[in-house]
Amino acid sequence: MKKPTFLGRRGLLPFAILLLAIAAAIALWRFWPATATTPPEPGSIAAMVARLKDSDSDWKAHRADISRLLGDLDSRAIAGAAISDEAIYISTRESQHYWLADQHGRIADLLLGRYSTNQAEFPVTLIDTAGEAPWYHVLLPYLPFAILAVVALSIALPKLHPYRTRHKKGTDIGFSDVIGAREAKQALQDISAYLRNPTAYAALGARPPKGVLLTGEPGTGKTQLAKALASEAQASFIQVTGSDFSSMYFGVGIQKVKSLFRAARKQAPCIIFIDEIDGIGKRAEQTRSSDAEANRIINQILTELDGFDGSSGVLVLGATNFPNSLDPALVREGRFDRSVAVGLPALEDREALFRHYAAKIRLGSAPDYAALARNSVGLTPAAIAAIVNQAALLAARASSERVEMHHFTDAIETCRIGEQVSGITPLSKTDRKRIAVHEAGHALVAAALKVGRVEKVTILPRGQALGVTLVTPVEDKRLHMESELRNRIQMLLAGRGAEQLYFHEVSSGAGQDLQEASRIALSMVGALGMSPRGSLLSLQAVREAHIEFDSGESIQAADALLRQLEHECQVLLQRLKPALDDISRRLLIEETIPGEDVLAAIARLPQHLRDTHLDRALMPTLEVIDRVAASTLETPDQFELGLSARERENADDDGPGMA
Repeated sequence: MKKPTFLGRRGLLPFAILLLAIAAAIALWRFWPATATTPPEPGSIAAMVARLKDSDSDWKAHRADISRLLGDLDSRAIAGAAISDEAIYISTRESQHYWLADQHGRIADLLLGRYSTNQAEFPVTLIDTAGEAPWYHVLLPYLPFAILAVVALSIALPKLHPYRTRHKKGTDIGFSDVIGAREAKQALQDISAYLRNPTAYAALGARPPKGVLLTGEPGTGKTQLAKALASEAQASFIQVTGSDFSSMYFGVGIQKVKSLFRAARKQAPCIIFIDEIDGIGKRAEQTRSSDAEANRIINQILTELDGFDGSSGVLVLGATNFPNSLDPALVREGRFDRSVAVGLPALEDREALFRHYAAKIRLGSAPDYAALARNSVGLTPAAIAAIVNQAALLAARASSERVEMHHFTDAIETCRIGEQVSGITPLSKTDRKRIAVHEAGHALVAAALKVGRVEKVTILPRGQALGVTLVTPVEDKRLHMESELRNRIQMLLAGRGAEQLYFHEVSSGAGQDLQEASRIALSMVGALGMSPRGSLLSLQAVREAHIEFDSGESIQAADALLRQLEHECQVLLQRLKPALDDISRRLLIEETIPGEDVLAAIARLPQHLRDTHLDRALMPTLEVIDRVAASTLETPDQFELGLSARERENADDDGPGMA
C-alpha cells in the first residue's frame, strides 16, 4: 500500500492557499491606516515626532557635527531632540533642523548627561527612525509576509502546472494485458514501431502519423489501449481530456494547448492521449463569446498539429464515442491520419475476460465460463467487469462465503434487465394476467422467429419493468438482414399484440416496446433503404447537405412498416395461441419459467402452426383459416383451465373483454 504523503496530493494546494491568505492578512494589517487622532500642538515634541515619522527630509538635508550640538546646548538654542538607535534629530528655536549620526550612542549619552544636570531646558524623546541604517532595514518588517508568499508559491506553482507526464518510458500495462481488440492492437503495431525508431521511417522518406483516433462504444478499452501503446513504444504518456482546455478566462485554454505540446516535445518520444476528444467540439459561428474562445482553442490545436515534425517522436492519440461530433479539419489527413475502431469482444475474448476478473474474487466451484461468455453477447469489457463485481456483491448479500455460478447468472440478468424489485405493492389478479399474456407473447414470437435465445420469462418486476422476457443474441453480428430487423420489431410488438388478442384492449405496458420498435423502423426507413414504399433516400445525407425537408413522409412510411409488421405478428400469434395459453398459465402459477419450456410449447404445436416461413401474399387467407381453426378450440373457460382453484373462484375479476 502506498504511504500517504504530507497533507496528501490534494491537500498541498489548499495549504498553499491558506498560506497566501495568512500573508494577505498580515499585509492588510501592516498597511491598514491608523485610527485618526487629534493632531498635536504645533511646535511641541509630539509635532516634531509626527513630522519625523512622515518624512525626515528636512533633517537629512542638513547634517551637522558634534561641535554645533555643543554650541546649541550652551546657547540654549535647541527646541527639541529626538534620539533613535543610530541618529539624533535636532530642531532649534529658529525653526532650523539638522541631524547627527550616532551609531554607537556616544552623542546620545552626552546629550542625556547634560539633560540630567538640568543644563538643558528642551524636550527629548526616543523614536525608531534610523539615521544611516542599511537599506535592507526598511524591508525587515515585511520579512514574514515575504516568507509566507514564497512558501505558498513554491507549493502552488507545481500544482498549477497544467500538464505533467503521468508515466515515463511506458505504463504499467502492455498489449498482452489488454484482452480482445485484436484488430485495434494490430493497427497500432506499426505506430509502436515508429515511436521506437522514428529515424528508420525518416530515412525511407515515410511520413509517420501525427495523430490516431480511437473510436468505439463506451467501455471497450480505448484508454487501456492507449496506455498499452505507450508501454510497447517505451514512450512517455500524458493523459488529458477534451474538457481540460476550457476555462472561464479568455486565453487560458490556448495557453494550456501550447503548454501541452511544449511538454510533449521536451519528453519525446511521447504520446499525448486526449480522452473524450469530442469535448473540444466543432468550430461554430461566433454568436457568443464562449464560441469565439472554443474556436480559438480548436485553431490552436490545429496549429500545433501542423507545427511539429513527424519525426519528432510525438503522437497525439484521441479517443471518442462520437466521431461525427469532431471538427472535420481536425480529423483530416495530415493531422489525425488514422482512425482505429475498437469493437466489442468476441466469444473467446469474453470468456478470457470472465476468467481474468473472476481470478480477483473468491470462487466456489469453477463457474462455466463458456456459458457466461455465450450469455454476454454484446457486452463490453467494462460491463463484464461490473458483472463479476455484481456477482461478488450478490454473494455477500446472501451471506455466502464464496461466489458460485448462480451468482454470475443473476448478475448477468441484473445487468441486462435490471435489479430484482422487492417490497412493492402486490399486483391485482387482472394485472398479473395481463403481464403474463404480454410476456408470453414476447417469448413465443422471439422463439418462433429465432430473434435470439430465450433465456427466461418472468412476471416478477425487474428494474422499471413489471415483467421481463430475457432474449440474448445467439452470435456476434455486425451485419443485420432486413428480415432480422423485421423479426425483431415483431417480437417487440408481440406483447401488445397478445394483450389485444386476449383482452381486445392494450395497456401502457407496451410503451417502451413501441419506442424501441419505432427507433428500428425509423432507421430502416430513413437510413437503411428498407422502406415498404421503396424509398432509398437517406435522411442523414439530407441533413448533412443542409436541405430543408418534411419528415412527415418518413414518419408515415415508418408507421406503415410498423402496421404491416403488427399485422404479421397478429397472424403469427393466432397460430401460436395454444402455446400462448400454455405459457400464460405457467407464468401465473410459477411466475418464472425457463426458455426451454417456451421452445417445448412451440414444439408441441402441429407442424402447419409452427411454420413461420410463409409467403406474405398468403397472409390474409391464412389469417382467416387460423381464426376459424382457433375458434373451434376456444371455450369461455379455456384460459381458466390452467388456474388454481382459488383463482377460478375469483373468475369475475377477469380483465375486460378477455377471450
